[in-house]
Amino acid sequence: MSYIHELEAWPKFYWDTEKLSPLVANIRHKQGLLVGRMSALGFQHRSEASLEVLATDVVKSSAIEGEKLDPEEVRSSIAKKLGLDIGGAAGIDRHVEGIVEMMLDATQQYDQPLTKERLFGWHAALFPTGRSGMHKITVGGWRTPEAGAMQVVSGAIGRENVHFEAPDAGRLEEEMKVFLSWFNHSNSDDLVLKAAIAHFWFVTIHPFEDGNGRIARAIADMALARSDNSSERFYSMSARIEQERTAYYDALEIGQKGDLDISSWLYWFLPCLERAIENADETLSGVLYKARLWEKINQRPVNERQRQIINLLLGDFFGKLTTSKYAKLAKCSPDTALRDIQELIKRNILIQNPGGGRSTSYQLVELHSDNSEK
Repeated sequence: MSYIHELEAWPKFYWDTEKLSPLVANIRHKQGLLVGRMSALGFQHRSEASLEVLATDVVKSSAIEGEKLDPEEVRSSIAKKLGLDIGGAAGIDRHVEGIVEMMLDATQQYDQPLTKERLFGWHAALFPTGRSGMHKITVGGWRTPEAGAMQVVSGAIGRENVHFEAPDAGRLEEEMKVFLSWFNHSNSDDLVLKAAIAHFWFVTIHPFEDGNGRIARAIADMALARSDNSSERFYSMSARIEQERTAYYDALEIGQKGDLDISSWLYWFLPCLERAIENADETLSGVLYKARLWEKINQRPVNERQRQIINLLLGDFFGKLTTSKYAKLAKCSPDTALRDIQELIKRNILIQNPGGGRSTSYQLVELHSDNSEK
């Protein structure tokens, strides 16, 4: 069987522009709406939103490859590198640090050229021990002929599904030279389309012994950051791909075994990206809830005790809020705590949970139920 990279005209891809143009335009419109809506939140909430999406992206990109990362460890690593104070940051594994460093370099420095040296740095960051599992690999360099044929597989060990075989190692230097020149200098393609093509093209070349999928998705994220003209990330393509992992590998495999018309891959990637943008609210629900709640509260500001408790409830508050717990946390008398709580209930910021007596407890209101203050 011949693969796409063995065709004489490789890599002169083509696609059905007429059919794809409306889809690209629709994605661009939804991108603009999302970025515009998030920009209105203010710096703090935008930073929180971007942190959540970047953490999701890192965790899900690794999950696609069958690697499970601790979300809180990833989140702490990103927050530290972005200078965000989220409190309680625990020790962070060097492997996690490396994956985070790659993703942040791709998205925070999106406007800088993608070079061979930069890719080598990403690869070295992914494999700080020089090993993939138990196996020693070439790190920070293209795969060598000694590594043998490079097959793209998915599935559990012993039940692998081979999707295609990558070009010989002897071709890599020239293949990557052509790819990087196109990525850095070609302005003929829309950047959303470019993200899709770059992902497919890089995976096809498969220049490293391991980590190609994660690097391909980082490159796509870099192109999407360019399309948004922003280092702040508000949607996660990797999270969506992880949800549709089987279809993802199927689309890659179909593209590898066809001709240079990559419309089938683009027809999969672009709607997947559109779904990622549409589902951004799900990923950002906590951040958006905080923003809407404070927008409501700040119409008539609360006192400092109330502000402190609300922030705690929006964070990692353990258990239920009671009058005695409020008094202890706010360092006030039970009577003052009860007056504060009653005022917040009157303003429809807190609601009383079912039950009463000494077990009476309270929680923040669900904003979608009633946004009006009483």
